[in-house]
Amino acid sequence: MELAFPEKPFKTHGGAHVPHRKNTAQMESAVMPPPTQVIIPMQQHVGAPCTPLVKVGDEVLVGQKIADSDAVVSAPIHASVSGKVHAVNQVMLSGGQYVDALVIDSDGEMKISPEVQPPKADTRESFLQAVRESGLVGLGGAGFPTHVKLNVSPDKNIDTLIINAAECEPYITADHREALENTKAVFSGINTVRKMLGIERAIIAVEDNKPDVIEALRKMENDGQASPDKNVCVLALSASYPQGAEKVLIKSCTGREVPMGKLPADVGCIVMNITSVAFLADYLRTGMPLVKKRVTIDG
Repeated sequence: MELAFPEKPFKTHGGAHVPHRKNTAQMESAVMPPPTQVIIPMQQHVGAPCTPLVKVGDEVLVGQKIADSDAVVSAPIHASVSGKVHAVNQVMLSGGQYVDALVIDSDGEMKISPEVQPPKADTRESFLQAVRESGLVGLGGAGFPTHVKLNVSPDKNIDTLIINAAECEPYITADHREALENTKAVFSGINTVRKMLGIERAIIAVEDNKPDVIEALRKMENDGQASPDKNVCVLALSASYPQGAEKVLIKSCTGREVPMGKLPADVGCIVMNITSVAFLADYLRTGMPLVKKRVTIDG
């Protein structure tokens, strides 16, 4: 039986009505100039830290893989500038743990590595391998390796892809700008994930305090090329915190509850951040791995 789309969100309990201080929502993204030096920790994600693949004195290029791990839950790390490896130091992360970090002196030229080539991703296996090689981890803040999330056990019947564009935090507007500035990539990424994983429907969840985002996404939703089978919908959610939390979002979009100790896949869902799914489309088109991120500056 074909899944229906919800006409309105399902009821959830609790939450806080925080002030909406989205002061930067109407400001276009600005690209910062390359810094003179970058410090890249070997722990960029949930899971095992990476081991450097380069040494002091080596020249590196933008998009070059500079660290990796054999662990299942991990993701490779790529150079975000071109230049020379200056040192390998220990740094303390925000959680208090110490990890190795590559210190790279930038040459200011941002020369792109020849490794940067669109990947072959025409089967489920090659697609998941491409996702891993991209270095993509959840860009909504969780930092979980995306290739692990998408590599769902065959016994899980995934019927719903939820795209998290709720962005319920008071100040943050990075996903807001992604939705407006990279709308085509959002839909391209959704269509690819659905096709490769055989997912029936996709729901893009947006809080109702973002009417311009809802308008832009619905305009694209109604475009036959952006959503060929019309199995993508935009769902406006009430604005409350933490509406963007994974289990709250699943309840709002599907009415399903994820039991304690279980994962979204156990109730037939995969949740991806909107910037993550758009990045994936851009990576498959260009081959440029995850070397940049939009951040909100405010306050």
